[in-house]
Amino acid sequence: MTVAAVLASLAPILWETGVGSDVMKPIAAPIVGGMITSTIHVLILVPVFFVMMKARALRLGRLGGPKETDG
Repeated sequence: MTVAAVLASLAPILWETGVGSDVMKPIAAPIVGGMITSTIHVLILVPVFFVMMKARALRLGRLGGPKETDG
């Protein structure tokens, strides 16, 4: 939701050709790029790395279940 709001608010700045656009475009462009790449990172890369690490831990036998205690 936050990413959509930021992109929706900065997109007109990137398309604008009027007065002041030469000052605002260099500010808005990196923010838009950062929002897009961070969204891809959080929604795709982090879950993929998590699954890879869990699969490796299962394969090596390092991932155990809950420990039983004598109570």
